[in-house]
Amino acid sequence: MEDNTQQYQLVLASASPRRLLLLQQIGIEVMVHPVDIDETHQSYESSLDLVKRLALEKARAGHSDMIKQGIKLPVLGSDTIVEINGGVLGKPADELEAENMLAMLSGRIHSVHTAVAVVTSYGECSEMSSSKVEFAQLSKAMIRSYIETGEPMDKAGAYAIQGIAGQFVKSLDGSYSGVMGLPLYETTRVLEASGINSLVEISE
Repeated sequence: MEDNTQQYQLVLASASPRRLLLLQQIGIEVMVHPVDIDETHQSYESSLDLVKRLALEKARAGHSDMIKQGIKLPVLGSDTIVEINGGVLGKPADELEAENMLAMLSGRIHSVHTAVAVVTSYGECSEMSSSKVEFAQLSKAMIRSYIETGEPMDKAGAYAIQGIAGQFVKSLDGSYSGVMGLPLYETTRVLEASGINSLVEISE
């Protein structure tokens, strides 16, 4: 069987077009291979433990799939959660949940945690990015209008900073790409630790 994987440097264990775009932005040749894992938040887990575990489990699941197919490529997994008042906001299950999330974020500061992990045949490496985001005050009409665009429905915290919801953000302390779903500084660090170079290598 012809090997068509030689053009790739990395497998992305996600269907996220945002993560693919960000990896391509730094010059990484990416093979997309979404995985399905149990993302249930365990009662004993902190929000940081949760997001790190999910990123690692995605990368591990993708790497296992690649091994079964005889593909020897590093696999990257990533996960993003929104945290406010100690509670974790993932992707909304429906429009009502999206509405409740946005109302909770309105006029307040919340945290966005994104973990990125790379698994190879030689080991695992992971990094974490945490940012603070302040939202403007949102009226019920604004929230309803935003939900009707459909943008919130597959996003952690029910919003996309790179999309329409960018206008809601009063301030950002941290990583813009991390809030999008893949922090590029931390991603480059784990890629380099795994032997993968972007267009421009970083150094400490």
